[in-house]
Amino acid sequence: MPDMPLYPLKLEPIYKAKVWGGRRFETLDRDLPDGDIGESWELADLSTTSASGGGGGAERSVVTNGHLAGQTVHDVMKAYGRDLLGDLPLTESGDFPLLVKFLDANENLSVQVHPSADYAATHDDAYLKSECWYVVAANVDAAIYKGVKAGTTPDRFRRAIADNTVEDLLIRIPVEAGDFHYLPSGTCHALGAGVMVAEVQTPSDTTFRVYDWGRTGRELHIDAAMQCIDFGPLDASAYEPMTRVEGDHAVRTFLCRNDYFHVHRVEVEANFLGDCAYGEPVVWTVLKGGGMIICGQGAPDVQFRAGQTILVPPDLARSRITVHGPTTWLETTFPQAKRTRLA
Repeated sequence: MPDMPLYPLKLEPIYKAKVWGGRRFETLDRDLPDGDIGESWELADLSTTSASGGGGGAERSVVTNGHLAGQTVHDVMKAYGRDLLGDLPLTESGDFPLLVKFLDANENLSVQVHPSADYAATHDDAYLKSECWYVVAANVDAAIYKGVKAGTTPDRFRRAIADNTVEDLLIRIPVEAGDFHYLPSGTCHALGAGVMVAEVQTPSDTTFRVYDWGRTGRELHIDAAMQCIDFGPLDASAYEPMTRVEGDHAVRTFLCRNDYFHVHRVEVEANFLGDCAYGEPVVWTVLKGGGMIICGQGAPDVQFRAGQTILVPPDLARSRITVHGPTTWLETTFPQAKRTRLA
């Protein structure tokens, strides 16, 4: 075990140019590379990525703060073990079991689906991918597409692909900042133009495009997609009413629960002072405001602000959180997490 203490890890974004991307990440105080940037991978630890998405090799986030700056999350996992992971099991490839992104849809994303459990179980190159979207910003009249309309059959859907009428069969849902949507594997979906979201998902980059809004030059995966699309009602088991738990100067709102991750929104007031000690690793996606995690015990304090993603190790004894003003973050934990809640 290294002699230097562990502390909350801030991570370098990994930018992905996309035909549907734009420049909206600049609103997060980002210095973007040239081009239309559609994705910012905030926490990634993937041994392999999808060739259809422009990948094919490993993709791993790099730490930007403290004495671990320049090391990948994977490096830190191997060096610190349980001090970073607690009892959290890794993927079969030995990778961190979560992928966090920001997405900027300047144009509609392709209509797509991720492998169903049955498909992933019978195809070694496909991995289950359940995800959720928290809407960070949205233009007036912006929308997402989530699921297919009742009564749609696979044959009818194939005909719609052939005659470019797929949009008529999709469920269009208007969205605005603060909305949240869960998209389990098998859900046919698309992010609509003018929407920026924070995305939390299982660590898979497997996507099957079934329709691309008339764009040419990108591969479609119609046969695979048709094997995965759930043509029945969407599974709502991950949802409960958006329950709010109020504490001293803090509000926690439940957003999503599944077998792979739990997501809450935490909103704190300007005079908030709270503990930062969890029983398992926790991922923060900071949406508004900023502050500091005061670590103590020889570990460096960590400043944070909107647009940053932070991997918080478990058991940061006697650490505290202070904020500079009203601050909001998404807090992603794991089903087996043993944590002390902020509210």
